[in-house]
Amino acid sequence: MDNKETNRWSENVIIADGEYIDKVAFDLIVNFERMIGRRIPKADTARWIDCVALDGGIREGENNTQTVFVHEKNKTEMENFNPGKYADELDGKAFKDHLGEFVMTSVSTEKIASKRDLILDIIAAVCSQKDVKRVMIVPNADDGELYELIQHTLRDVPDEKRVTVFAMQPMPGGNFRQEILGYSLMNALGIKAEEIHD
Repeated sequence: MDNKETNRWSENVIIADGEYIDKVAFDLIVNFERMIGRRIPKADTARWIDCVALDGGIREGENNTQTVFVHEKNKTEMENFNPGKYADELDGKAFKDHLGEFVMTSVSTEKIASKRDLILDIIAAVCSQKDVKRVMIVPNADDGELYELIQHTLRDVPDEKRVTVFAMQPMPGGNFRQEILGYSLMNALGIKAEEIHD
């Protein structure tokens, strides 16, 4: 894999399946609009990245974090995120806030590799880098076989690397931490806890 994102990794890396997070955001929008009776805007991409970073153990300061959106070649955008266009709005763009600098990359599948293989390759490449301290992975958790392959890929990752895998519900254990994806997406969609618990 000779993509530009493999040349230099940040100390913190977020790897996200673009179609999966877009689908989950859509499902949350539809369900919560009905539940709370108001229109829900698209998810704020930067806010979502911040929430994933916090869930992955990043704290306030001058951190460097790379976010890699992996997507199918025929998909040009995440329709339920703003910004969401892979080539025009995300790839090669960056933002800076109280958690440091975030650089975004989008990587599409080619004919030679499936998205599943591409995600596994990126996970393996990132986890093999000694300078990478934290890895946050947002795979398609509905794909049980992929989840098992991720468990297998992460089994020998050194303990000093903090690896967090995000899913919509607790998954069978592995050599990593787990977080619930829905919390970060609800925050990015502007859904407040008090709206749900009335």
